Amino acid sequence: MAFHIAKIFPHAIPIATLSVNIIGSFAIGALAALLMTFTPSNELRAFLITGVLGALTTYSTFALETYFLLNSSIVLALVNILLNVISTILSVAIGYKLCLWAINY
Repeated sequence: MAFHIAKIFPHAIPIATLSVNIIGSFAIGALAALLMTFTPSNELRAFLITGVLGALTTYSTFALETYFLLNSSIVLALVNILLNVISTILSVAIGYKLCLWAINY
């Protein structure tokens, strides 16, 4: 998925990795709310959140791209770090809250 996004949006900031991390974080937040509400086994919860959705997000790619950005521009590297950290935390929160709202609606 990230490869296709990168072809569409070739920028200095790795938009493809950022997009995949935001989507994965939203999904993890929503799934966490769902699984905490319906309390499946801890093993199933860990498999779905960490195994399936954890594999979707691309932390190692983010780290590598940030390392390369550090070699060319500290400012771009810091922007990339801030964008990834802040947007993924917000995405988890939005996914979590939206799912809880939908369950209780």
